[in-house]
Amino acid sequence: MQQKKKNKKNPFWLLGSALVFILAQGKWLIGLLKVGKFGGVFLSMLISIGAYAWLFPWSFAIGFVLLIFVHEMGHVIAAKQKGLPVSAPMFIPFLGAMIMMKRQPRDAVTEAYVAMGGPVLGTVGALVVFGLGYYLNSPFLYSLAQAGFLINLFNLIPIHPLDGGRIVTAVSRWLWLVGLIGGLVLIIYHFNIILLIIWAMFAYDLYNKYIKQRKTGSEPRAIAASFLIPAEPLIEQGYLIPGEEHKRELPFLTYSDLEGQQFVEVNWEGLNFHGTIALGRQALIRRTHVTRLERMKKEDGLYLMLHIQVDYEPFENDKYYEVPTASRWKFGVAYLALAAFLYGMLTFVQKLSQALPGL
Repeated sequence: MQQKKKNKKNPFWLLGSALVFILAQGKWLIGLLKVGKFGGVFLSMLISIGAYAWLFPWSFAIGFVLLIFVHEMGHVIAAKQKGLPVSAPMFIPFLGAMIMMKRQPRDAVTEAYVAMGGPVLGTVGALVVFGLGYYLNSPFLYSLAQAGFLINLFNLIPIHPLDGGRIVTAVSRWLWLVGLIGGLVLIIYHFNIILLIIWAMFAYDLYNKYIKQRKTGSEPRAIAASFLIPAEPLIEQGYLIPGEEHKRELPFLTYSDLEGQQFVEVNWEGLNFHGTIALGRQALIRRTHVTRLERMKKEDGLYLMLHIQVDYEPFENDKYYEVPTASRWKFGVAYLALAAFLYGMLTFVQKLSQALPGL
């Protein structure tokens, strides 16, 4: 009698079943995704797991995404230690994950410290997986640990926006040139489309920063902000409301707080308006002006939507890169030691894996 072959369940069947369950029976789970910043993290993790499951078994996809999560949490912890507000990790399939700094670091040392947090904690996470694999003699965990060591080593390439490019900012900016040449060599001998995109962006950024800018000067930039103002109190007080296409320059005052965050305070006395706009970086303000004035009717009355644009020129502060010699050595030694350790672990795990029958 022939036995029926046992069908292996495809990971997408499992993900599909889970999705059907959520839609049919677990609407409260969808509600949870809308509560707090961790909802978006969880959702992007699920999407990434599904994407990686196209290439790997679902169990490996889950473990891989969790290792990336540990890496990103290293950045979050380091940023919190330095008092920098950051977003929760957001996962991007096949590109890893990222966090957004809500305020730029004050100096290269802070930038390097935050960048170093990811590979350090990520390496610890990969070591834990390796330890479990060694204890259980598990080919699967060896493979997962190897992937963890690899993604952390890859991130140490001295190219922006990879962690290595930010770490060497506190060592020597000449190492960016090493990353530029070394990255090109890697692309030629071990072609990787993701590395090619990152390298091209880095090369273009260096060109703009050190070649084009010195020839033409900094290009002006702009940031826009909108403010909602109750209109009826203004009308009652006799203020004249301009038309929607009204444009004018506004007086402004700019200042920075103790953390280095720059603000632009704009005023329009004709509408009794005072507003504050935060800049993402230090800049020279060229002008602030009204681009549009919308009238909006709501249930509780008439409102004005005031659209303001701030034109500015980024201010490159060379003091940002002034790093004490002791700190340069500290980050340099830590960077090289971590890279060497990760490479050594990759080689070691590969040899162990080859000795196992499961790999």
